Amino acid sequence: MNDLEREINDLATQAAGLLIARGWMLVTAESCTGGLIGASCTELAGSSAWFFGGVISYDNAAKMKGLNVSEQTLIDHGAVSEQTVKQMCAGALNLGGDLAVAVSGVAGPSGGTTEKPVGCVYIGWQKKGQEAQIERCQFDGDRKDVRLKTVVKALEGVVTLAK
Repeated sequence: MNDLEREINDLATQAAGLLIARGWMLVTAESCTGGLIGASCTELAGSSAWFFGGVISYDNAAKMKGLNVSEQTLIDHGAVSEQTVKQMCAGALNLGGDLAVAVSGVAGPSGGTTEKPVGCVYIGWQKKGQEAQIERCQFDGDRKDVRLKTVVKALEGVVTLAK
């Protein structure tokens, strides 16, 4: 287990304790991480007590059909955008759970643009009944690094909101 994987495990463990204490369920909406957030959560025994589930919405059609992301939002702002991630959070909460985390980004090695280079990731968190909080991150490293750093940041936000 490398340092990032250890950090992810520690953060998932912290999130588990906090979510259980509140009686909350976490729901995920993942694009560039391809399910790594959910996998990190379910790596822990007993995760069914605090992890609702999630949607891996890699393709835009999956974002629209699985999470009710507006086609117009995708046309106007792209999949990697604050607006899309905000709608991904809301779509995830419509499925169930009390706290959503959503991610969409450019993991690389290709696909980046001047405006949204490789490593650009939008991460959103939303508590049921509240507005989503969206953060744009710029991660360095290769594809694996970008994806793992996204999971770390996503779980850090879950821990913060569950406190």
